[in-house]
Amino acid sequence: MAMAGGGKKKLPRTIAIDGPSASGKSSVGHLVAERLGYLFLDTGATYRALTWLALQRSVHLEDEQGLAGLAARVDMKLGPPAAGSCERCTIWVDGEDRTSVLRQPEVEAGVSLVSRVPQVRRAMVAVQRRLASRRKVVMAGRDIGTVVLPNADLKVYLDASPEERARRRQEEMAALGRPFTESDVRQRILRRDAIDSEREDSPLRAAEDAIVINTDGLNQEQVVEKVLTLAEGRS
Repeated sequence: MAMAGGGKKKLPRTIAIDGPSASGKSSVGHLVAERLGYLFLDTGATYRALTWLALQRSVHLEDEQGLAGLAARVDMKLGPPAAGSCERCTIWVDGEDRTSVLRQPEVEAGVSLVSRVPQVRRAMVAVQRRLASRRKVVMAGRDIGTVVLPNADLKVYLDASPEERARRRQEEMAALGRPFTESDVRQRILRRDAIDSEREDSPLRAAEDAIVINTDGLNQEQVVEKVLTLAEGRS
C-alpha cells in the first residue's frame, strides 16, 4: 500500500500467530513466512521435542522438577524444514535432528502436561526469543503475542470451533498414517484446550492488541491471504 511521499508500508519484522490446537496456525504461519521470505518457527515443536526426550529419559510427565531440570540442560535449536518434510520446521535436540519424533502418539498425548510447567515454559521462551532476535520471523504458538514476543510488530490469533479443528486434525493424522476417529480427536482437542487455557503460567488467550480471525468456513489459502493483507497493509 502506497503511503504519503510515495513510500511503501514497512513490513513487520516479527509476526506472532497464536491460537488453540489445530486452529491452523502452524500451516498458515509457514505459508506466510514462505511468501514473505521469513523464517518460520513453530514453538510447539520445542515442547514436543522435550516431551519426547522426557519419555526417552524416563522422566515422569507429572514430575515438574524433573521436567524443569531436563529443560534447563537440553540444547535445542530450530531451523527451516528439510526438503520433503511434512513438518514446518526442523528441530535439533542435543545436536541430533529429532523432527521425525514430534508427532508420535505418546508425544501428542503428553505435550500438554510438559508445556504447562512454568520452569519449562521459561526455558523454552528463552530459546524462542533468541531465535527471533536473529532474523525476520513468523512465530506460531499459544503465547507468542502475550509472552514470547509481546512487542511483535503484528499479532494474529486464529480461532475455530472444536468441530472444525477436530476435522482438520483428523485429516492431518490420517495423512501421516495415524488414523483416529474424529470423535477421538475432538476429545483430545478439548482436553488440550482445557489444560492450555487453565494453566497459571502463560494461559492460552489472545493478546489485547491481536487481530482475531475465525477460520471456520475458510480454506487455508483464504486465511493466509488475510494475514498477508494485514502484514502488507492492504485494504
